[in-house]
Amino acid sequence: MKRFTLIELILCFAVAVALTGCGLGKAEPKIDPKDEAPPPAQVVPAGNSSVVTVDHPEQFVLVTAGKYDAAPELNVTGTVTPDISRNIPVVTIASGRVLEIHARLGDTVTKGQLLLRIQSADISGAFSDYRQAVADEVLARAQLARAKTLLDAGAMAQKDYEVAVDTEDKAKVTVETTDDHLKVLGVDKDHFSAIVDVFAPVSGVITDQEVTLAAGTQGLASPNPFTISDMSHVWIVCDVFENDLRNVKLGEYADVRLNAYPDRAFRARVDNIGPILDPNIRTAKVRLEVENAGQMRFGMFATATFHGMEKQISAIVPSTAILHLHDRDWVYLPAGGKSFKRAEVIGGITQPDNMQVVSGIKPGDQVVKNALVLENSVEQ
Repeated sequence: MKRFTLIELILCFAVAVALTGCGLGKAEPKIDPKDEAPPPAQVVPAGNSSVVTVDHPEQFVLVTAGKYDAAPELNVTGTVTPDISRNIPVVTIASGRVLEIHARLGDTVTKGQLLLRIQSADISGAFSDYRQAVADEVLARAQLARAKTLLDAGAMAQKDYEVAVDTEDKAKVTVETTDDHLKVLGVDKDHFSAIVDVFAPVSGVITDQEVTLAAGTQGLASPNPFTISDMSHVWIVCDVFENDLRNVKLGEYADVRLNAYPDRAFRARVDNIGPILDPNIRTAKVRLEVENAGQMRFGMFATATFHGMEKQISAIVPSTAILHLHDRDWVYLPAGGKSFKRAEVIGGITQPDNMQVVSGIKPGDQVVKNALVLENSVEQ
């Protein structure tokens, strides 16, 4: 057996001490706080794509849907348009050149107000015909008087007298016809002038103007110089989706709010429901008639709210329980064990912290309070 010398023993002892010192000076390993946190929920999709399974379902708080008792409401958008039956054209039969224009597009006018003046050659011709007809009637009346005298004296045959009577009757008809022609042209036979004054037939706002100064007009062959709209009543034309038409009925009333005056509600009556749907967006035109106190202007945007006649019981849940996905509303329902089921719902009235659910769940059902958190876990 080999014997160690003193020097070899001293060297072995020094090496052992050095190795022991290195072990004592080594830093301790750091502990990550995340290692002490509970493990994240593991989501396992089930065979049904609407059902998911989690490892820790207690992380997703459940709430019970409350009871909401109110009449159903339908909100749609529309625009203010003129009542076509209250659009009155300003018509002039006389043709000629426009001398003066006393109103413009957008002006408010009153019935009988002067709108424009036209210099017309038709007036001169019509007045000439009238004066000739008056002269012929005077002559025919005188001839009838002489014929009557001759008939009484036996100097005229009865048939010749009847001819004189017929001539005088036709002369009267001609005078009446030419007089009516002057009235149609807007001329007073007792105050002749080649200039025609055109007056407003009704009170309202000029919503269309087709005439300019010094322009020519051809009477009925030309567009109407002006169109006057009575804005005391206007229409609100709305687009209502096919699925919502059951909530709109003729004769019922809706609340209308203008974007310009959101704090004021106007009461409007359903006057017409369009019989034809738009094939592209599946909507029907619904026309509301509303009294206008002066705030409504054509083209304004409006929101109409239709109210149901009977109250309905529906569910109400926190707004966070509703998941908006793919243009639809969803909630998560407990499906037993560690599973949750995603169900589609139809939302209703939105409140600051809650939302009405018209269909899909009922009062008393339990839903996940924060559907977005669970949905994010599913996507991960």
